Amino acid sequence: MAVETIQRAKESTGDINSDTNSNNNPPRRKDLEKVANHPVLDKDGKPHAFKSLYTPTNNERSRTLIIFIRHFFCGNCQEYLRSLSTSVTPDILKELSPPINIRVVGCGQPDLIPMYARETDCPYPIYADPTKKLYAELGMIRTLNLGPKAPQYMQYSLPSAMVRAGYQVLKAGRSALKGGDYWQVGGEFIFEDGQVTWCHRMQNTRDHAEVPEMRRQLGLDGARPPLRKTFSSGIRRSSSQLGRKLSDRRKSWSRSRDRTEKPSPDGSMMERLKEDQAEEEKSERQSKDVAKTNGTVTGNGLTV
Repeated sequence: MAVETIQRAKESTGDINSDTNSNNNPPRRKDLEKVANHPVLDKDGKPHAFKSLYTPTNNERSRTLIIFIRHFFCGNCQEYLRSLSTSVTPDILKELSPPINIRVVGCGQPDLIPMYARETDCPYPIYADPTKKLYAELGMIRTLNLGPKAPQYMQYSLPSAMVRAGYQVLKAGRSALKGGDYWQVGGEFIFEDGQVTWCHRMQNTRDHAEVPEMRRQLGLDGARPPLRKTFSSGIRRSSSQLGRKLSDRRKSWSRSRDRTEKPSPDGSMMERLKEDQAEEEKSERQSKDVAKTNGTVTGNGLTV
């Protein structure tokens, strides 16, 4: 039963609010049957039976990865979806056999889904389970523990993620209280033919399955997600561009100063003429001094 699934998770963690090893055993068929018709809400608040997320619309075989995230303002989960979305695109999923669908479920109110999709650039459908019944019945725990180290999918630093999340909360206004339970953590579940064939339950607030592991479980290689353009890298790039602009500006000022200080051709000619005139006057004075020494100089310059 679903209660037994929760109990197994508790026994593995020791306490539902603690951060220890959680149980990654897939839920059983009868546990899934209990929540199959539980409603999840889309961005418009329209309810959908949970089983509709992983049941194919036709008779073709398919698989579905359902990612349970924390509250809608969680920067860690947002980073996870950004990294996963850049590494596992919808086009890649269509080429797999059988094809894979990805769905995202959060524990906040559905009117925050558009904001969340915009902030994460998430191409997958997002739903909300404000009651958290799915989380409880599928054995996911509650904790605020960050875990021992930052995961690979975190390309923002923790302070940057916190600032970004805080800004989102401020922008949300009255909807800031609709993000969901801050204690609730999620996990990843792969469904095939109505059953969970693999799952990973988060042990702390940054414990989503790493992207390379997720790729392997989906039948892809274990490549790490590509580096994305982050806020901090944008600052570094802008600073570098600003530095180059200032350097070019200083060079321009230096060239302008050199041109200003360098005499013009006309000015050089005038200076040479003045120098020649001064040299002639000096020679004339020296000649007169010599004449005075040898005789008397008359008005017409002749000596007598």
